[in-house]
Amino acid sequence: MSPASPLSKVVIIIPTYNEAGNVKAVTQALHKIFKQLKSYSCQILFVDDNSPDGTSKIVSSLARRHPFVHLLLNKRKGGLGHAYKKGMLYALDRMKADIIFEFDADLSHDPTKIPAMLVKLEQGADLVLGSRYIPGGSIPEHWGFHRKFLSVGGNLFIQFIMLNRAIRDWTTGYRAIKRQVVEIIVPELRGQRFSGYTWQIGFLIKTIQRGYKVAEVPLNFRDRTIGKSKLGPEYIINNLLFIMRLRMRDLFNNRIFKFAMVGGFGALVQFTFLYLYRLVIPSYQLAIFLSIETAIISNFIWSNLWTFADRKLKPAQIPGKFLQFNLASAGSILIQQAVAFLGENFIGLFPLFTVPLIGLGVDTGVMFAVVGILIGMFWNFFAYSRIVWRKK
Repeated sequence: MSPASPLSKVVIIIPTYNEAGNVKAVTQALHKIFKQLKSYSCQILFVDDNSPDGTSKIVSSLARRHPFVHLLLNKRKGGLGHAYKKGMLYALDRMKADIIFEFDADLSHDPTKIPAMLVKLEQGADLVLGSRYIPGGSIPEHWGFHRKFLSVGGNLFIQFIMLNRAIRDWTTGYRAIKRQVVEIIVPELRGQRFSGYTWQIGFLIKTIQRGYKVAEVPLNFRDRTIGKSKLGPEYIINNLLFIMRLRMRDLFNNRIFKFAMVGGFGALVQFTFLYLYRLVIPSYQLAIFLSIETAIISNFIWSNLWTFADRKLKPAQIPGKFLQFNLASAGSILIQQAVAFLGENFIGLFPLFTVPLIGLGVDTGVMFAVVGILIGMFWNFFAYSRIVWRKK
């Protein structure tokens, strides 16, 4: 993003539920920052979940005095994710926002960080996080050990599960987001139900998967001084359960995982049918051949239906592709035999080590077999994805 054009529109979305004591203070604090941002037209959009404490009435009063204040009222309490989705769509369609902020009503998010977050967007970021866990950021010192442990440990756990340490604060609710990111991500999240703050994780993961650039600025998180916190023990539990479900779903949708599962099932099919064929076929070699071919048929069917379901073969293609599949599988067997032959003749067969406690020895023959299997698996995956189920 090039430096902001004059009067680029910023909409700060603030979900509220029973925040009557905070909406005036947060409006005043943000207004002070708005006066510093000469290149932006800044607006506040309160999304109220029909608060019984009269929050919406106070916001309506503020809107009459301040043209930059707006109210979007939900008829029922829909939760944080619902409020942000509805607010974002309203900000895009009705308010023509160029940049959207997520912001808490209780001023736990420091409004003085808004200019720095906008600078990050100007420098090319697509989404900017107010981060408690980078140098310069912090969580309240007076928090008890259990709350610090859940907050810090929860974020470390998410980093580990997502295999992504580049982002340090996955659950922060303080964010600046470019319009084009919201336009792409929000429709993808429609129909999904989020429990509280899992919205933050889900939105961030989708943003990363889409290849958008994420940046962070340090945030000194502050506890609310008015009203009751809506975060309970279920906050971190719901987040961790959500991320585990998400990663398991990603794993089961991963093509390499599917390939390995189909291959493992094929090995079980081969051993099972070898036993059955030997009961009725006198020739051991013929039984082996038939069991291998049965496993190949199984692998071909499941690969077409599951592993490469997005490239599923048409009925007319199946005979020719099945022949290719057989040849690729035969190639894997030849690779394994070649590795074993070369290893035995050029390196030799001798003991490598003995496994402690168990007492079983491992020799070079086992090593050659393992190496041959791994190379054969690599060949199979290459041949299946680039030849049999080649992407058009």
